[in-house]
Amino acid sequence: MASLDALGFIYLHCCVYRVPLIIDISDIGEKKSNPVTGRRKFHLIRGTIGSVAVKLLWSSGNDPFFMIKMKFHLMRDVLLRIPYRNLSNRLFFPRSLDNHYCNPFMTKLFFKHQYNEEDPLIRASSSSGNLVATTTVNHIVFAISASAKGWPNRGPYVDLWWRPNQTRGVVWLDKAPEYPWPSTSPPFRVSEDTSRFKEYDKHNNPSTIRAARMILETFKLGFEDVRWFVKADDDTLVIIDNLVDVLAKYDHNRYYYIGGNSECVAQNDMHAFNMAFGGAGIAVSYPLAKALAKNLDGCLKRYPFVYGEDHVIQSCMTELGVSVTKEPGFHQIDLHGDVSGFLSAHPQAPLVTLHHLDIIDPIFPSMSRYEAVHNFMRAAMVESPRLLQQIIGYDQQKRWSVSISWGYSVHIYEELHSPGYLQRPLQTFSAWNKRASPPFMFNVRPLSNDSCSMPHVFYFESVRAADLNQTVTSYIRRTAWELSSCGNHSVKSISEVEVFTPAKRLQWGVERRECCEIESVPRVNIIKITVRACRENETLIWSHLS
Repeated sequence: MASLDALGFIYLHCCVYRVPLIIDISDIGEKKSNPVTGRRKFHLIRGTIGSVAVKLLWSSGNDPFFMIKMKFHLMRDVLLRIPYRNLSNRLFFPRSLDNHYCNPFMTKLFFKHQYNEEDPLIRASSSSGNLVATTTVNHIVFAISASAKGWPNRGPYVDLWWRPNQTRGVVWLDKAPEYPWPSTSPPFRVSEDTSRFKEYDKHNNPSTIRAARMILETFKLGFEDVRWFVKADDDTLVIIDNLVDVLAKYDHNRYYYIGGNSECVAQNDMHAFNMAFGGAGIAVSYPLAKALAKNLDGCLKRYPFVYGEDHVIQSCMTELGVSVTKEPGFHQIDLHGDVSGFLSAHPQAPLVTLHHLDIIDPIFPSMSRYEAVHNFMRAAMVESPRLLQQIIGYDQQKRWSVSISWGYSVHIYEELHSPGYLQRPLQTFSAWNKRASPPFMFNVRPLSNDSCSMPHVFYFESVRAADLNQTVTSYIRRTAWELSSCGNHSVKSISEVEVFTPAKRLQWGVERRECCEIESVPRVNIIKITVRACRENETLIWSHLS
């Protein structure tokens, strides 16, 4: 057996957070048993995978093994005893995990006997010769815009996605809070006094200058090993792993200003079409943040009349010669009412943010706003890349059309509709400015009393492991169907939809959406849908015409 000090590194890969932990065990030597107790001595190495606390114990002897202990938030301990001889390219599926948070949990352990520059988890730096991990959440610093008065109501949204002891950043308040600061929340700072800008503050929004300076003030705090600064509001939900995936596509050593537009034409026209809206989140690469920090205060004086801080930042970016890079997963949600139609037809891109959570209706019926977002995050913690991804399928025998928004909803129509039709959001919502025309930046389908054009809607209920290779999400009715049936095969008797997806993580960069097979369970009012990769040249057959 090879000596342990020749092994190099161990990599752990967690399906929940996909953040690699690199443990250097190259200098561990042999340990003998304790002569008094007769017990072996252990080497203890601590680290984290995402917000998962990891203890790795190595024991030598006739049958050396590694013991890995992982502690999850709101979960029981997971203890893996892995014989040394079995550590090569093995998948372990520990049981006894809480299905509501992560099931299946996959931990992949494998040895690297030598450094591999092509390994996607690491890359060799040609200048320093050091190993540099690919972009992870540890390279991101958040600047969260908030107020002392509003935090008790809005802060819980941030707590749902914030990972204590892993995510880094600051909540910027207008004044010190007069209540105990929650331990689950990010640390807070009080924004600098901006009274020196009073002469130049003609903005309709009184917090514009304070909010515009948050990236600057966060930069001045001197965080180390930063690649990206991300500004977000306190009523914005951030899907961290998807944010990491999106930012990892870009070279953080170059100037990048990344975000998304408003969903409404009037809002973009009033502010700027080439602007990253602040509520949806603004991501700025480190060198650009450095340049912005040097120029922002002077820039503030040149734009005293623009409405919001995001327009101020965009104006300053134009002076630096930088245009916005738009990512469709950043959502301002400049919408009112029920946004279920919008969330059920998401573009083919990772969901990164959702804003205005305290203005729109709860995203799940019969729940409070907070309960609904908490329910949504249960699916996000299991498979965030697949979250809201639309999958379309057909039951030709019953003439049903099915549209899945993974982790959120399933729509079943009692008539065959084209994929292009189903990809248009059903307009369950209204525009930010209800009198604007045209209202939206995308096509919509109007609500109707025609039962053939309206779906039966099933909402996300639970997620669990079907077996070692599949994850199953369950969707149930939360609202009654009040229309008549459209065809000979009514969906009205169906009470639940189960969607089976591969347990492996959905990889972005794939050019196609996934396909599915639809199956009714005999004598049970359940529909089973199995999601799979589309076959070569496969098309979605929705019509008898060919």
